[in-house]
Amino acid sequence: MADRELRSSPSMLPMFARAGAAMLPGASRLPLIGPGRSREIPDLTLVLGDVEVDRDRLASYDRVCGFSLRDVLPATYPHMLAFPLHLALMTDRSFPFPAIGLVHIFNQIVQHRPMSVGERLSLRVWATPLQSHPRGRQFSIHTEARVGDELVWEEVSTNLRRGSGSSAGAGSPEVPSAEQLPASATWTLPGDLGRRYGSVSGDLNPIHVHPVSARLFGFRSAIAHGMWTKARCLAALDARLPAAFTVQVAFRRPILLPATVVFAEGDDLRFGVRDAQRGTPHLDGFVTL
Repeated sequence: MADRELRSSPSMLPMFARAGAAMLPGASRLPLIGPGRSREIPDLTLVLGDVEVDRDRLASYDRVCGFSLRDVLPATYPHMLAFPLHLALMTDRSFPFPAIGLVHIFNQIVQHRPMSVGERLSLRVWATPLQSHPRGRQFSIHTEARVGDELVWEEVSTNLRRGSGSSAGAGSPEVPSAEQLPASATWTLPGDLGRRYGSVSGDLNPIHVHPVSARLFGFRSAIAHGMWTKARCLAALDARLPAAFTVQVAFRRPILLPATVVFAEGDDLRFGVRDAQRGTPHLDGFVTL
């Protein structure tokens, strides 16, 4: 596996511009977009060391996701630090398809211990080979965060490339439905939530930031970021979470903004998010201590 050391976090806007351009008709003939794409996930690892947490950005993230302000990182925060590396991997010319249009279907985070705002992290990101899926093909991006030589945090983020699938496909990891859990809160999500979270996280995928750009990709309005939804759930569970845990979620259906949703939770730390009126499942998850 080839390691590519990065001197700084990649700039997100040029990568989103490149990803968007790859969706245009005839893009495959452009030398900076089309040629070079392979049929398989590249055997490439991106490494970024000495990552410093910006306190102001952390406070903004805490506010938009519902966490209390403190000097400990939410378990979902390293995902935001690593996301530029995810996007750099998916916009690499050797990657088999455009980043925009992929569907985030599953996410697992393992927090080995809490991380404080003053600790410097080193990040390591790579992707797994393509696998068949009943609705197309899937791959997972793995991320590790270390403090010195200590592994403190891990993530598996599974994405689906929709297309002709296989009934023998692996499918995403099994996450039990939270349909029968009692609702504990109702959340009213504003229409600009995608822009607010995107301005903090840097994830400015056009399906999230504006209804007009979302309609270009088949959505009648902007949709909430899946990782915002996961973070908001962990903020609601925060008082019940131990120092070390694993949390898995399956992203079911997108949340069209604005929206009113209900958060449900069980005594066994299963949880879910549903549409307040129709009961449409948006997210199912569970925590393992």
